[in-house]
Amino acid sequence: MLRWNGWDKCFLILAIIGAINWGLIGFFQFDLVAWIFGGMTAVWSRIIYALVGLAGLWCISFFFRKD
Repeated sequence: MLRWNGWDKCFLILAIIGAINWGLIGFFQFDLVAWIFGGMTAVWSRIIYALVGLAGLWCISFFFRKD
């Protein structure tokens, strides 16, 4: 069983948000992040996209961790 620290939980939540957003894009062609933050090229949207990408990379480390 993995031991979760605060960063793990934070990045996992961001990865889940990203997965939900991609699901919305795939099924309904609706980008929730862009809708909330003012378009895909808005600064805040790009920051969220970047954080979600970093969260996905962080979550890869879950596969290689040992207790």
